[in-house]
Amino acid sequence: MPKLSMFNSVSLDGYFTDLKNDMSWAHQRDPEWDEFVAGNATGKGRLLFGRVTYQMMEGFWTSPQAAQMMPDVAKGMNASAKVVFSRTLDKVGWDNTVLLKGNLVAEVKKLKADSGPDMVILGSGSIVAQLAQENLIDEYQIVVSPVAIGGGRTLFEGLKKTLRLKLVKTRAFKNGSVFSVYHPA
Repeated sequence: MPKLSMFNSVSLDGYFTDLKNDMSWAHQRDPEWDEFVAGNATGKGRLLFGRVTYQMMEGFWTSPQAAQMMPDVAKGMNASAKVVFSRTLDKVGWDNTVLLKGNLVAEVKKLKADSGPDMVILGSGSIVAQLAQENLIDEYQIVVSPVAIGGGRTLFEGLKKTLRLKLVKTRAFKNGSVFSVYHPA
């Protein structure tokens, strides 16, 4: 049974996007961080997205700029199997992408019951909150970036119950970012 993780960056003041849905503030690049990111972008898992994050990721990772800036990550992102959950998209254009229009929770339960690869949600805060609510996320990988953005969307926006987690791993980077891994308590 595949494991479902989520990977997201949050600002010091608790937001994963700013008021304009921008997440560029989270990219505190340096060689140590770039090596960590490239090591995670192997193309061997399955990426899960909501429509907004999918469209943003597709627009960047298929661009010549992404291939020039982070060739290993771009290669992994483009090679990965991807699933986008959307009620409004009619088709997808990014290679290796499947569009699912059904009930999010039911679709993820099906994905977790199959023999496919492990999955990770990138961005997609509304999906994170809905799946956390249903106890479907096995691991929370959160990067706290050393920046305060003053407003935006919180990662667990819409969560209707307390989500208790236990810290299982941390790593501080020279760029000031702190990576933490949590499992459900």
